Amino acid sequence: MSPKLDLILRNADIVTMDPARPAARSLGVLHGRIVGLDEELDGVGAREVLDLGGRTVVPGFIDAHCHTAWFGLGLIEPSVEGCADFPELYALLRRAVEKMDDDDDGAPAEWLVASGFNHRLFGGRFPDLSELDAATGDVPLFLRHNSGHLAVVNTAALRLAGLHDAGAPDPAGGTVVRDAAGRPTGVVEETAQELFQALFQPRPLARLQAAVERATAAYASQGITSFTDAGIGAGWIGQSPAELAAFQRAAAAGTLAARAQLMPVLDALRPLSGHPSDGLGTGLDLGIHSGFGSDMLSLGPAKVFLDGSLLGETAAVSEPYCSHGSHAGYFQDDPAALRAAIEAAYRSGWAVAAHAIGDRAVDLALDIFDDLQSRYGRRALPNRIEHASIVRPDQVARLARAGIAVTPQSSFFRDGGDGMTASLGAARAAWAYRAASFVEAGIVVAGSSDRPVADGDVLRGMQAYVDRLTASGAVFGSPEERLTRRQALALYTTGAAAATGASRLKGSLSPGKLADAVVLSGSPLDAPQLTDLAVEATFLGGAPTHSLLEKVSA
Repeated sequence: MSPKLDLILRNADIVTMDPARPAARSLGVLHGRIVGLDEELDGVGAREVLDLGGRTVVPGFIDAHCHTAWFGLGLIEPSVEGCADFPELYALLRRAVEKMDDDDDGAPAEWLVASGFNHRLFGGRFPDLSELDAATGDVPLFLRHNSGHLAVVNTAALRLAGLHDAGAPDPAGGTVVRDAAGRPTGVVEETAQELFQALFQPRPLARLQAAVERATAAYASQGITSFTDAGIGAGWIGQSPAELAAFQRAAAAGTLAARAQLMPVLDALRPLSGHPSDGLGTGLDLGIHSGFGSDMLSLGPAKVFLDGSLLGETAAVSEPYCSHGSHAGYFQDDPAALRAAIEAAYRSGWAVAAHAIGDRAVDLALDIFDDLQSRYGRRALPNRIEHASIVRPDQVARLARAGIAVTPQSSFFRDGGDGMTASLGAARAAWAYRAASFVEAGIVVAGSSDRPVADGDVLRGMQAYVDRLTASGAVFGSPEERLTRRQALALYTTGAAAATGASRLKGSLSPGKLADAVVLSGSPLDAPQLTDLAVEATFLGGAPTHSLLEKVSA
């Protein structure tokens, strides 16, 4: 009697991304793993056989930098993303307040938390505080900017935070923006957001779990089988000090539709006592550090913010922004304090992912990583620079020598490329969001979206790496940074697997690896437009998380 597998995919154009065997026609799955290709399946049956009719199969897509709970909350809570002008935005917020339950017991008013605002879509302008107050009244508002690096609040929120009066000091690494008379405008940048978030967080775990479930279902529909959540548990990026529990609950319930690697924010770590001779610094309880977990849910590097954003012009650059005579961004904290905090985590076993967008921040990250790797060695997971948005030519070689993985995002090119070029100037924009020069230097480059800051569709992200077009039709940065289709596919498969320390498990369709795969309507290697392709099925460990296919019995 011939053995039975769980699944066989047949009559397919399989792009394995394995150089030892680049293509195949059939693929077999048993217990969530790939067990054979083509002739290795001769004489073998399966409980389920899918004839794909020549459709293309590629490894499951990996988004190596996104914000899953934040994205999912945006699917649950109000969003102003579709608003065409400020009157429409104010009207939407007014309706959201009207839908909120009236609080008649004298308790503090419930917060209105909304998302989806991007000032660049409003001509660089921000909402008028008096108009916000008219729309929201006494209900405190926290309207998150798409970049995540700033927010808009109303007067009710400013009063609750004790920041309505002139003269209140700014926190380290953040700014409460004020007008010429010293009055708050309603815009709060970077760490100043935490002063408001502390008043409505932690978010309830049931809501966070629902957000994670909604988000990962959306991932599955776009072929994403693995992701790295770049910042949980603390800081302005976190939603709750128990945020990991929402992911664990979803995994236990079978409703986590993609494999999760979670980055705790550095501020979530705390001193580890009782081991002075071991030189431990900061970590999670029981000494848990990067790499702990399962194939479905694990801990990645610790996340640390070195600077801000290009969209908000708070990233630390070596030369001032073109729109500001002397403004060159800023660090999130004193560099010496950042270095000390990173070292404390690193010597306790944590790999580190440093958010560094401006080239001045990239310098700081490289200096720190060079020092720590020389003194303590490298970690099991790669150290990473998140975004690595402005990288000078001299920094490319340093990244390669240090073995640092990078996660630039092509998702910013279309909507943000023209604005970033104006901020940086044409010459410096040639250093922005590199791709081909990273690959040619041998740097590990991971495909990622930064969702919900930007579009998370992988096929659109791949197309953007191929053409680098902005909304105006210009090529963003240097045309020489464009990738081939195979290179673009590699970023979201083998490259992202390497950057997340998971190359032995995923990234290619090879025997022994997890059976994570995407069925596409055509091949991404020769489709005229990658965005014309459709995701027809997504398999996680051989089980469909999204499917438009009909079963064919064995």
